[in-house]
Amino acid sequence: MFDISFSELLLIGIVALVVIGPERLPRVARTVGLLVGRAQRYVHDVKVEIQREANLEEIQKMQEEARESAMKLEASLKTRAFEYEKKFREAENTLHGEFENVNKPPEEQEDPRQLRIDFGEK
Repeated sequence: MFDISFSELLLIGIVALVVIGPERLPRVARTVGLLVGRAQRYVHDVKVEIQREANLEEIQKMQEEARESAMKLEASLKTRAFEYEKKFREAENTLHGEFENVNKPPEEQEDPRQLRIDFGEK
């Protein structure tokens, strides 16, 4: 982050020794070290919190996409189920009609050899 070389640190140390004095320099250095450590922890905590928020937004976006996908799948399955149910009912009605024809007395049964043409009129 900051580009401070060893020679610059040495110069800062010499100036601090002259200005502060040799008696108070260790205590000031310890205090400065604690403050720098707190600042670094604060910056780290802010970075972690920002990363957590970004991950939360990403998870929410994925959750919404999954929800939309599930809704589309559900609609597709309902449509197909309705189509199959309709086909089964048609087959069931056809079978009921055939069974009714079989249960009729022989004189009322239709001759299977006859050609039936359906003109769509009922």
